[in-house]
Amino acid sequence: MTIERREAILKSMLNYSDIDDILKALVEPTRRQIVERLSRGPASVSELARPFDMSLAAIVQHLQVLEESGLIRSEKIGRVRTCRIEPSGLDRIAGWVAERRSLMERRFDRLGEMLSQPDVNNQIDKQQEEKE
Repeated sequence: MTIERREAILKSMLNYSDIDDILKALVEPTRRQIVERLSRGPASVSELARPFDMSLAAIVQHLQVLEESGLIRSEKIGRVRTCRIEPSGLDRIAGWVAERRSLMERRFDRLGEMLSQPDVNNQIDKQQEEKE
């Protein structure tokens, strides 16, 4: 393996740490519900806490995890802390999923090309006949 290839793999792995943080944040159902709510627009911490049967301190901890992962950001004006979605966090996840999808589609395309070749189909038919 070349040095350039190792560096590319390492760089890719480092990029995944952001993705790991986001996915870890979204594992918890309460945090997913908070993100869902914030996708409709900004909300205060009190407003975000309202539907949940937990303390305000627990909600604040969930918000800290979401903010540290880059999924949301918050701003305090006076006594009110308002949270909003951070689009770049969602973009990172969407990009990662799109890359995986693209890789799989290319693999399926190559498989389709291979299977459409007459020689491959004849070999598969012969192997199946030999098994019978």
